[in-house]
Amino acid sequence: MYSLPHKVIALSGILTISIIFQIRCIAQTSSPGNRPTDTSRLLEEVVFTGQYKPQSLKQSVYKVRVINQERIKMRGATDIAGVLNNEVGIRFSTDNTLGETDVNIMGMSGQNVKILLDGVPLVDRGSTKQSLSQIDINSIDRIEIVEGPMSVVYGTDALAGVINIITKKNKAGNDNLTITARIQEEGTGEYYTPFSSDGQHYENIGINWQQGRWNASGSFTRNNFGGWTGNAAYRAQEAKPKEQNLIGATLGFRHKNTNTWYRMDYLNEDIYVAGSLNTNSYRAKDQHYKTKRFTHQLQNEWQMTDHFRLSTALSYQNYERNTETHTIDYVSGTKTPSTDPGEQDVSTFKTLFVRTTGQWLISEKLSLQPGLELKTDRTAGERITGSPSITDFSVFASAEIKPVKGLNIRPGARFSKNSVYDAPPVIPSLNTKIALHEKSDLRLSYAHGFRAPILRELYFYFFDANHSIQGNTSLKAESSNSYNASVTRQFISTETLQFSSALSGFYNRFRNRIALASTSNNVFTYINIEKFRTVGSTLENNLSWKNLSATLGVSYIGRYNLYSEDKTFQQENLPKFVWSPEVSSNIIFKFPKLRAEAGIFYKFTGRLPSYTIAFNQSGQTDVYLMHLDSYHWADISLSKNLFKFFIIQTGIKNLFDVVRLDNKNAEAGSIHTNGGPLLTAYGRSFFIGLNFQWSRNK
Repeated sequence: MYSLPHKVIALSGILTISIIFQIRCIAQTSSPGNRPTDTSRLLEEVVFTGQYKPQSLKQSVYKVRVINQERIKMRGATDIAGVLNNEVGIRFSTDNTLGETDVNIMGMSGQNVKILLDGVPLVDRGSTKQSLSQIDINSIDRIEIVEGPMSVVYGTDALAGVINIITKKNKAGNDNLTITARIQEEGTGEYYTPFSSDGQHYENIGINWQQGRWNASGSFTRNNFGGWTGNAAYRAQEAKPKEQNLIGATLGFRHKNTNTWYRMDYLNEDIYVAGSLNTNSYRAKDQHYKTKRFTHQLQNEWQMTDHFRLSTALSYQNYERNTETHTIDYVSGTKTPSTDPGEQDVSTFKTLFVRTTGQWLISEKLSLQPGLELKTDRTAGERITGSPSITDFSVFASAEIKPVKGLNIRPGARFSKNSVYDAPPVIPSLNTKIALHEKSDLRLSYAHGFRAPILRELYFYFFDANHSIQGNTSLKAESSNSYNASVTRQFISTETLQFSSALSGFYNRFRNRIALASTSNNVFTYINIEKFRTVGSTLENNLSWKNLSATLGVSYIGRYNLYSEDKTFQQENLPKFVWSPEVSSNIIFKFPKLRAEAGIFYKFTGRLPSYTIAFNQSGQTDVYLMHLDSYHWADISLSKNLFKFFIIQTGIKNLFDVVRLDNKNAEAGSIHTNGGPLLTAYGRSFFIGLNFQWSRNK
């Protein structure tokens, strides 16, 4: 039954061994005179997430994955999902009704993934991560991913890890003025209309200024998606049209040992849901989901002494979701607001966040990082009971201990007091980095993670003809014990050739996992599930040779089968885990003489099995194995410098023309045989874009 995953893993292992052998041959024949450097350039990339100070990947006690600006640009993406969907171990799911996307890391859903913007958590109204699709991709410098619990450093929600989106910033240097612009047009499968309607239309303009100690920037972006009809009835569309307008502005000041900057981001989004026409009454019901998001950040870095630095972050976020519903009468030509429950609603989510951390270098062998954090969430709306709020105050501390050369031990603990739920008395973690060899490092970690129930899970209340959902104020906080291990090996490091590999494994054990379930009276509510686990491994390879950079990643992840230990069902041989493989590769090649670049991005997403309950042919409840089919995804892009200020980019997305995946029962002869095809994409699409950049340096 699971022969395909094993074949994939075996093939990937053979490819890795073959690559290593060929690279060693290249190193011996093409660059005999090159002197090896101490570390590979691939491992010298500077990382920020979870660090006491910016440092190289090799020196980081955490295993961090970095997506740099070059790869972001070559993807031709217009949102974060378009960049991350090719990463091994990361899956995305889209709600085509609401036009929203959620993320899954290490077999865990988005409610366990912390989304950060420059280290500050972003507010989302539910367990899904709307914020991933509401950030201006043009403002991003890099994305850092840390897999595994980061609750000590970043608090609740960080059980599966964090995605830290780091924005572009001015660096100390010459005074300058830079103006940028970008326009990109993309089809939706075979459908496209220039600059409006069918397809994806992206325009951005930005300005960046630096003068002495001051710097400032501003940008405006329009991101328009025209929707996709698919198999929907007349007027309706399977993928909903979405219009986004984003405004960003920054102001920064540097003086001696301090660096202070303020950032404001504003989003105005409209998702249009056109209802199908009722041919009897010639009426249709239309909905608009309108979102306004204000994000304010004020951050300061103060190097107080040679051995002590103070970092402070202050953020206020105001997220408003407005549901507007109208009935369209084609006979009378009228448009009337609907009075049905929940169809006119304004929900607000406001978050105040403050974090202060100190980095104290006591000696070369000991550093400390104490910190304080305050977070207050408030919400209100027709679908929320009352106007609830949650306040969380935390004290945390960690240390980096280097007793001998090559050994770095980082213990940490967080203590929290919450106004609504009983937080764990202490959240501990222990990370260790051991230099096995000059070019080999072993990382071992244990962390206790937790996730607080969010306001929606506690106080949501929505009943209409299609929904019966009620929050649960008795929910307990989720908790987890997680174990991670990784070995990184730098096989080759010369001036022109670098190759490194990392093999990692993880095991996560959860208690009180929060999920939506149906009660005896068919009302859905949130409950705590006693047990849940994920386990898996990942192999990542990185290659840099002259003008070529490439990655090859393989993962094999198991997710816990909730019914394997349920005594209600007498079926034998129900496995405790269901497994799914992934293979990913990114290849970028530069043509210096042509001033051009080419990129190939590929991912195989393996079949995703799961168990569910349904009635069998005898009318009794049984457990059945379901699966979502596997698929191959590939994008190709080409970019070329034109004249002095322009770059043209074109490419193909979804080269294998993926549209729908079968979601069906693997057991023959059962009544519950098919969950129906799942819309995954819109087919093969073409895009073309033009980038402009003009700079004046003084």
